Amino acid sequence: MGRIFEVRKSTMFARWDRMAKQFTRVGKEIVIAVKAGGPDPATNPALRRCMQNAKAVNMPKDRVEAAIKRAQGKEMVNYDEILYEGYGPHGVAILVETATDNHVRTVANVKSVFNKGGGTLGNSGSVAFQFTKMGVFKLAPEGLNSEDLELELIDFGLEELGEGTGENGEEVLVVRCAFTEFGNMQKALEEKGLTPLSAELEWIPNTTVSLNEEQAQDVLKLVDKLEQDEDVQKVFHNLA
Repeated sequence: MGRIFEVRKSTMFARWDRMAKQFTRVGKEIVIAVKAGGPDPATNPALRRCMQNAKAVNMPKDRVEAAIKRAQGKEMVNYDEILYEGYGPHGVAILVETATDNHVRTVANVKSVFNKGGGTLGNSGSVAFQFTKMGVFKLAPEGLNSEDLELELIDFGLEELGEGTGENGEEVLVVRCAFTEFGNMQKALEEKGLTPLSAELEWIPNTTVSLNEEQAQDVLKLVDKLEQDEDVQKVFHNLA
């Protein structure tokens, strides 16, 4: 088992209120999950995933419960999940996941950020083919034998298992599976008594682009601006 490939991260959180942005993102995910599958995490795997991720970013329990209650309200805002595709400076492919109650506002904002950042917003399908959507689980490595775990998870859709880095730079085990196997993998980990530090659906680049430091900073500045938008949930790119 080696170190799993991870693309370069944006440095936006050095200047941005990281916790507030994460709480907003997870809060929207909770609303979407509750509206789709109900408020009981025991019967709603998507909500269980959201609650795991809330814990990973230290979101207070009362805020999680408040988000669940809001999702059941008759006047609660409905969010549409929309994926935008484009190219940043120097030909770097970028995917932008959004959750919005006003797609006209969102597309205008996203397009503006691309244009001002030296990029171009593309049409649906223009970039996504360069990525593979996968389930990504991060586990605390303490007490786990990675070789045994790999063998145990193969039958549940495991495609990759390796070492990675958590939110605070700590060492973690990264489990990746196909998008269609996400539920199976989540169930398998639960049955083994393993609670992931985080459980996400991510767009993993099939190939990456290597740039010099100055060029890379051009791309990360654009990613930074995109991530700051209130409607943006996650940004993925193929910058190495």
